[in-house]
Amino acid sequence: MAEGHSNQDINNAESSDNVVDRRTIVELAYLPQSADTLVGLRVRQRIKWAGLLLRGALLFLSVGHWLVSAAVRGSVGVLSTAVLLLVVLLLVGYPRLQAAQVQRLVGWQGEYRATVSPAGITCRTDHSTLIQKWSVFQGYRETAGHFVLLSRDPSIMCVDVLPKRGVQEAGDIEQLRGILDQHTPRV
Repeated sequence: MAEGHSNQDINNAESSDNVVDRRTIVELAYLPQSADTLVGLRVRQRIKWAGLLLRGALLFLSVGHWLVSAAVRGSVGVLSTAVLLLVVLLLVGYPRLQAAQVQRLVGWQGEYRATVSPAGITCRTDHSTLIQKWSVFQGYRETAGHFVLLSRDPSIMCVDVLPKRGVQEAGDIEQLRGILDQHTPRV
């Protein structure tokens, strides 16, 4: 036995290392909404330059085709106008359709209870538990009402959206921002 220490002191020290400081944990409880997913998809779209360029090129080509066909014919063609409107509707409407589909997939699970800690993010529902370590994420972006975490894979297939409305106490948003800043960069 070391001088000045008892076995009980050593055991107390070991058990205090395993205790998680409640100030490093933020808990959220929320019902997922289609608007939450839409925010996540829009953040993802802004991060992925290839998708942004592809959407811009598609819009540019559609408008160009419409203008050229109107100039050649001397009047606006019904088919070229229909194609242009279809492209615009797809570019604007597709994220909303995706968000509605995701809502159908997750909405039936009811309330989500997310715990953000130095270990990562744990999200529980009555039907499942998902645990993600910080190494899964390449970073996060904050919006007016959400924190959007983006996965590390090149396609950013996983987008976690933490709505600020889900925090329990007033200071939790600042605390959540601090935890996120400590474990993953802003993108």
